Amino acid sequence: MGQRVGYQRVSTVDQNTDRQLDGVELDKMFSDKASGKDTQRPQLAACLEYIREGDTLVVHSMDRLARNLEDLRRIVRELTVQGIKVQFLKENLTFAGDDSPMNTLLLSMLGAVAEFERSMILERQREGIALAKAAGKYKGRKASLTDDQASELRARIAAGEAVTALAKEFGVSRQTVYNYAA
Repeated sequence: MGQRVGYQRVSTVDQNTDRQLDGVELDKMFSDKASGKDTQRPQLAACLEYIREGDTLVVHSMDRLARNLEDLRRIVRELTVQGIKVQFLKENLTFAGDDSPMNTLLLSMLGAVAEFERSMILERQREGIALAKAAGKYKGRKASLTDDQASELRARIAAGEAVTALAKEFGVSRQTVYNYAA
């Protein structure tokens, strides 16, 4: 019998993964603090590298493994082809590669529902922001740099310093450096 390997994910570093697989007996656990839309999650990659034929990947719910139906189906298919079971606790479903047409339908339907739910959340968020802006209550995201830092950054960009080095020094992404340069 193989190992039971857990994977859990939260969207931000402020959130806590503890509740997701609490009380579930596992041999190994992988945890990411990253958006589900980001398929380049380091702990997911490590988990997929670690897990072997005969093992079971245990995940709290489908939306913790992938944010869209295409990624969910691809990950489940890649694992089950290797002889790895995928178990979703919230949905009470396990996929083993020899799944019935009903299980395949459930994966597609529940994955689509999770994707739809996410799009509805984003739509409500956009509506709320629009209303807050109209009422003068929404100021937008806080600037990454102070005015002094932004001035220094612009001067150093103009002087020809490397964008990557500046991004690292100021603790921002390269794209943020380019945004300030524009």
